Amino acid sequence: MNFILSYLLWSPDPDIFTIPLSFLGLEDRPVRWYGLLFAGGFILSQQVLFRIFRKEGRPEKDVEKLTVYMVVAVVVGARLGHCLFYNPGYYLSNPIEIIKVWEGGLASHGGALGMFLGLYMFCKKYPLYKLRWIVDRMVIVVALTGAMIRIGNFFNSEMEGTETHSNMGVVYAAFTESLLQYDERVKSVQIESDDSRELEEPGRVPVKAVLTYASIVSPQEKLFIENNLKSALNRYSDVREHIDFGEGPLKYTIVDKGGRSVVEIYGSGIVRHAAQLYEAGYCVVLMLLLYWLWWKKRQTLPAGFSFGLFMFLLWSLRFVDEFFKMNQEAFEANLALNMGQLLSIPMALFGVWLMVYVSRKRGWPRMAE
Repeated sequence: MNFILSYLLWSPDPDIFTIPLSFLGLEDRPVRWYGLLFAGGFILSQQVLFRIFRKEGRPEKDVEKLTVYMVVAVVVGARLGHCLFYNPGYYLSNPIEIIKVWEGGLASHGGALGMFLGLYMFCKKYPLYKLRWIVDRMVIVVALTGAMIRIGNFFNSEMEGTETHSNMGVVYAAFTESLLQYDERVKSVQIESDDSRELEEPGRVPVKAVLTYASIVSPQEKLFIENNLKSALNRYSDVREHIDFGEGPLKYTIVDKGGRSVVEIYGSGIVRHAAQLYEAGYCVVLMLLLYWLWWKKRQTLPAGFSFGLFMFLLWSLRFVDEFFKMNQEAFEANLALNMGQLLSIPMALFGVWLMVYVSRKRGWPRMAE
C-alpha cells in the first residue's frame, strides 16, 4: 500500500491471520478484514442501542434479543437479495450455492428488506415494541454498520469504482499481486509505482510488479515469463481492469542479486474511484444526523419520520454512488441504469412518501412515544 502523489496503490492482504485446523483434519480458515468489520459493525451498533434503550427506559436485555434477529435477518436477506437480484438463473438452478455465504455475494437492498422483516417479526414476538418506534432507532445503527461493511469491501478490493480519468483515486493491485505469486519459487510480490517512467495519460500511472525468486531464474522460467506470463495475466478481467501490461511482448527486466533473481514487470495502473469509501463516508454522516434527530428532536418529530428520512437519503445517495461503481454483473452493461440504481429508486420514493404521510397524519404519535 503506497500513497503516490494523488493516487493510492492499494494491495492489502484481505486475511488478518489464519486459524490452523489441519491438525483436526479440517481446512485452515482465514480471519478476514471484511468479516471482522462486518461483525464489528454489529458489535458497535449493539453498544449504541444499549445507550438508546437505557436513555428511554427500555430493558437492555432486549437489545441482545434484537441483535440476534438483526444478524440473521440481514445476512439471510442480503444473501437472498444477491442471488435473486443479480443472478437468479444460476442460483435457482444450483440452490446449494445460495448457502455459501463465505464465498461472497451480499446485496444491501436485500439486507434492507431482510432487516425490515426481522424488525416486524421482533415486534410481533415482543408486543412491548411498536414497529414505528423501533425503526426510528434502528436506522441509526444500520447506517453505522453499513459504513463498517463498506470499509470491509475496500479491504477486499471489491465493488471497485469506475475510472477517474485523472491521477486522483485508487489503483487496485491486490488481485494481480496474488496471481503473480504463481509458483512456490516466487517468494514475494510487490506492485510499486515506477518513478523511472513518465505518466502516459491521466488515469494511467506507471507501475511495476517486483517478483523476488528463491534462487536464480532458470532458462525455462525466463521463457515462461517472456512468452506465457502476459497471456496468463490477461485471461483475468480483475487484472485487465486494474493493471494494463500494454501491447506487444511483456516488458520486464531480470536482475540477479545475492543468489536470487528479481524480476520487474512494467505496466500501467488504472486509477479508479474509491466508491466503497464514498458510501462509508455518507453512511457515517447519515448516522450522526439520525442520532442527533433522536437525541434532540424525538419529542417533536412524528414517529417514522427518521426512518423515512433514512430511506430517502441513503438510497438517493446510493443511486448517485452507483455512477462511480463498476457493474457487478455483465448483464448490467446493457441497462440504462444498473441493478443497484433500479432497486434504489422505489426505496427512496417510499422514504419520501413516509415522511409526507406521518407529517400530515392528524394525531400521529411522536417519535418518543
